[in-house]
Amino acid sequence: MNTSSEQRHILVIGGGPAAHRFAEAMATRRPAGTHLTVLTEEAHLPYDRVALSKALTDPGVDLTLGEAELWEQEHLTLETGARAVALDSAARVVRTEDGREFGYDELVLATGSNAATLPIPGAELTHVYRTLEDVRGIAEQVRLLAATLGRTPVVATIGGGLLGLEAAAGVQALGAQALIIDGGHWLMGTQLDQGAGQALGRLIAQKDFTVHGGVFPEKILSENGQVTGVPMADGKVIDADMVIVSIGVRPRDELARTHNEAQSEGGALFGLGPRGGIVIDGGCATEVEHVWAIGEVANYGGLCVGLVAPANTMAEVAADRLTGGEGEFSGFDTATKLKLSGVDVASFGDAFGRTEGALEVVYADAARGLYQKLVVSEDAATLLGGIFVGDASPYQSLRPLLGRELPAEPGAYLSAAGGQAPDTELPDDAVVCSCNNVDAGAIRGAVGGACAGCGPASTVSGLKSCTKAGTQCGSCVPMLKKLLETEMAKNGMEVSTALCEHFSLSRPQLFEAVRLAGLGTYPQIMARFGTGTGCDICKPTIASILASQTNVHPMDAGLAGAQDTNDRVMANMQKDGTYSVVPRIPGGEITPEKLGVIARVAQKYGLYTKLTGGLRIDMFGARLEQLPQIWRELVDAGFESGQAYGKSLRNVKTCVGSTWCRYGMLDSVGMGIDIELRYRGLRAPHKFKMGVSGCARECAEARAKDVGVIATAEGWNLYVGGNGGANPAHAQLLAGGVDDSTLLRYIDRFLMYYIRSAERLQRTAHWIQELPGGMDTVRSVVVEDSLGLGAELEQAMERHISSYQDEWAATLADPQKLKRFRSFVNAPQVSDTELEYASERGQRRPVDLGASIPVRPAGS
Repeated sequence: MNTSSEQRHILVIGGGPAAHRFAEAMATRRPAGTHLTVLTEEAHLPYDRVALSKALTDPGVDLTLGEAELWEQEHLTLETGARAVALDSAARVVRTEDGREFGYDELVLATGSNAATLPIPGAELTHVYRTLEDVRGIAEQVRLLAATLGRTPVVATIGGGLLGLEAAAGVQALGAQALIIDGGHWLMGTQLDQGAGQALGRLIAQKDFTVHGGVFPEKILSENGQVTGVPMADGKVIDADMVIVSIGVRPRDELARTHNEAQSEGGALFGLGPRGGIVIDGGCATEVEHVWAIGEVANYGGLCVGLVAPANTMAEVAADRLTGGEGEFSGFDTATKLKLSGVDVASFGDAFGRTEGALEVVYADAARGLYQKLVVSEDAATLLGGIFVGDASPYQSLRPLLGRELPAEPGAYLSAAGGQAPDTELPDDAVVCSCNNVDAGAIRGAVGGACAGCGPASTVSGLKSCTKAGTQCGSCVPMLKKLLETEMAKNGMEVSTALCEHFSLSRPQLFEAVRLAGLGTYPQIMARFGTGTGCDICKPTIASILASQTNVHPMDAGLAGAQDTNDRVMANMQKDGTYSVVPRIPGGEITPEKLGVIARVAQKYGLYTKLTGGLRIDMFGARLEQLPQIWRELVDAGFESGQAYGKSLRNVKTCVGSTWCRYGMLDSVGMGIDIELRYRGLRAPHKFKMGVSGCARECAEARAKDVGVIATAEGWNLYVGGNGGANPAHAQLLAGGVDDSTLLRYIDRFLMYYIRSAERLQRTAHWIQELPGGMDTVRSVVVEDSLGLGAELEQAMERHISSYQDEWAATLADPQKLKRFRSFVNAPQVSDTELEYASERGQRRPVDLGASIPVRPAGS
């Protein structure tokens, strides 16, 4: 299209993961004189379709791939809302639905695929599971049905593959009753054989899913536009209020088809696969000159595959070819791992043993939902594939060995049968992250400092940033951690879990050591387990451990000097040297009389007043010596410390629940108050927050909290691990439909398990992520009591509850503690007339108070 002196234009059609990876690959290569334009018909930046299930239960989740800054580069243009409808390969022009034309020198088709639909009557009333709009529409419909039907809606998912199971799990997490309809005789028939499918069916049944298998739907029944049921080919009618169809995908090759239809005799034509898709060669070139195809629309070797790993590889190959390289696509990696909480499933390689002479080594226990199979070569030496259901722990170490000789006999890798495989080292060319095609050699190089522009990676997050490994599906993260620690040890880099230079123990180890030794003071702990005088890391950690185990007052047990500034004076220091006062308001319920007390205190002491993000009332601008005076008035009126200064429970946010709201199913306010009074003052590795919502409309935003409770028609749903802040995370379902006592028992166990085993300053979300087994382990310990610690954790919580004391009430009753609330021992009282104030939207606040009234440094 252009002469050599003009800028070269590369046009990409599609805005999915393949297009994003191609844009990243081109940005990394930065070919001179090249401009890249990406047309996407969606309104979003390219996002992670692999993680769509997160958007089903969390409408606000950000699935954007990579960094948004990628699309701000001068040589790159992203056009959203631009649907390509026509291609003229002779003129090298693409036309969009809105009439615009985009010329190109090279064209990359990354149009992906569409969700397959059913050609049956009533299909227009079904939902599909393919885009952000699809899953958000499903979530909204479930909530609407719950509100209008006055009962739990029944949602049928047609299709028992990966996406079908994830869709069913998602609507169940939203409070719906989930049904699965699958034409096959067992679930995930594309990835699993009969034995594995039967084991999976057992696990799915334990999750309260109802499965109808081996029969196909004939139509969708409805009344007045509302789905009522699904008649099956065997005459049975399955009652349902909503239907999701997830039976696979179809490549979006319509641009190539319309191009071929428009060509005159002798014109260039795209090759099309018998079941769809645009035919490509090993370099990702199509049969039309200057046109390439990547991702799910690309047909290679007669196949189109809807997986992210081959799409990423194709994108890298196409980028390499367009910048003068000789990259080659060698075929599809079809390894899959089910992302369904509590159901461990993985399949890779020649899982069905179709290779000539292949042998199968199998362990099966259908009653326990366990199935493990390795497919090996005829001499039982080379790994060809495998299937794991119920226990997929061997998958991480075996997946990189595909096509290689196993270091041990195959049965050693069947962990469910008691096998113990040797701990062997992966060869450098073994692929660890199949999504991003990162091999063990690249991981080792990053640890050794070979990554351009980076120092040696010493953390998993550093490896992710440097190599991109583990940044998509995340299934390789355990192997990354293992490689990291092994390589650091080999390179002489210290792999330490020590709390700090004064303690060789990690925080969880120190917590257990203090508990078992029965120590109760800071000096005792330092003398027994520490060295030196301590530091700003270990001192507050010890104070927190003692508070968790004994409910000791922040100023007792030799802790006053160990606390950080806020805990030491039981108030949050602000940037001007003053302090804030936050009384506890359990569940957000407060009487007009108590509101009046807060108003009078704020007026009396000239405090700037604001509602916090947790809907508590925060009063700013208190001087150190004023804190006891302010708290005496608040305590006398019935208020307690809100522990806003501590690594402890901050608040329990509630909606108005069934008391007032016409949608409320249970008393969220009452439960919120009970929870807040139960866990007030509980010290933890990090602050934590809770929320209780009275229905699935989620007005208390419970799933953004460390512990979130949502009322349903069957009882309470308990979510854990939600965090805000710089790295937000959405809470995950721990248990559903539980009664009041069970709910509190599970929260007791969860919090004490977290407090015992988390690292210093580790939020619940990151603790769960780093915990071996993640959420599955938490559920196993808390709900199933797999470690037999349930009673012990509950007793530990009961000791906290029974020994709780309001820290400010205890301080006001102790003259020795009150001495700490003087700026210096001989400091005079400062009157308001000696201070400068500024106006802040009608309220006053002190100016430069930190300079006029010194504050004691930590440890003084």
